[in-house]
Amino acid sequence: MSFINHMTKEINCKVVYYGPGLCGKTANLQYVFEKTNPANKGKMISLATETERTLFFDFMPIDLGTVRGFKVRFHLYTVPGQVFYDASRKLILKGSDGVIFVADSQAERLEANQESLDNLHHNLGEYGLRTDTVPYIVQYNKRDLPNAVELAELRRLLNPTGVPDFEACARTGMGVFETLKGVSRGILGKLAGQTGG
Repeated sequence: MSFINHMTKEINCKVVYYGPGLCGKTANLQYVFEKTNPANKGKMISLATETERTLFFDFMPIDLGTVRGFKVRFHLYTVPGQVFYDASRKLILKGSDGVIFVADSQAERLEANQESLDNLHHNLGEYGLRTDTVPYIVQYNKRDLPNAVELAELRRLLNPTGVPDFEACARTGMGVFETLKGVSRGILGKLAGQTGG
C-alpha cells in the first residue's frame, strides 16, 4: 500500500523480508544498509525482544528511482523468524508493496522454510493478498555452506510457480542487491501501471 506524499514528491513503498529464524533476513538488511550511500538512507531501527536472538524488525528507506516525477523511497523491514511471533509477523506484513522470502539453503532447514512459507501465504491471505498479486521474490541464502541443498530441489520445494529467484550469501553480500533490485523492479512496474506511465 504505497503512500504518496505530494509535498515532497515521494512515493513510499514497503518491502518485507520474510523467512524462518536465522535464515539471513537481518544480514540482508545490514549489508544493504552498510553499502548504501549515507545521503540515500535513513536510520536503521531495531527492536529486540527478550527471547529472540534476531532483530525484531529493521527499517531503512533508500532511493531507487522515479515514477512520473516522484522519487520512490523503499522502507525495508524484516519479520521475526520464530513462529511464536506470528502476530508481529502479520502486523509487519500489513501494507507491504513487495515481499522477499529468504530461504535457508541448509538441508536441515527445509522444514522450517516450508513452515515459514506456508505462514507467509496464510498471513498474506488475511489481507486479501497472494504471492501472485504482490511483487514477490525468493532468495536462497547461505549458498556458500557445504550442506546447501541443490538449487533445483529448493526451487521445486519453495518456488513451484517460478517467481524471480536469486542465490545469495547475505554475509558476504552475494545476491543481496540483486534480490532487492528484483523486487524493486516489480514494485516500480506495478506503480507505473497504476499511474498510467
